[in-house]
Amino acid sequence: MKTSRRILLAIALALAGFVSAHAADLAGKWKSEFDSQVGQQKYTFEFKGAGDKLTGTASGERQGTTSQVELKEIKVTKDEISFVEMLKIQDQEVRVEYKGKFTGDDELKLARKVGDYATYDIVAKRTK
Repeated sequence: MKTSRRILLAIALALAGFVSAHAADLAGKWKSEFDSQVGQQKYTFEFKGAGDKLTGTASGERQGTTSQVELKEIKVTKDEISFVEMLKIQDQEVRVEYKGKFTGDDELKLARKVGDYATYDIVAKRTK
């Protein structure tokens, strides 16, 4: 009986290590291009750190202008991620929420909700 408990504990610890290592894989730059109500947008997300200690920025290019903002509320759970970008549109701040999953080592599939205006499905690819 003690042997089976030890085996289960070893498996649980190995899985916990895998989840932490998998979350750490988000560090780096991720690029995305997508069509929106305001036209073509190009984004680069950059994450630093590991696991639940991530920080990040988003650099966006749309309608001939560029912007860079700090990402807020970054949360990573297993293969899921969520974060917030506060986007300045004209003289208003609009909350842009991202929720999604990372697949493999090189792709983030995200739902991008721009305030109460629109929701888009986007894919960000890791840059080497």
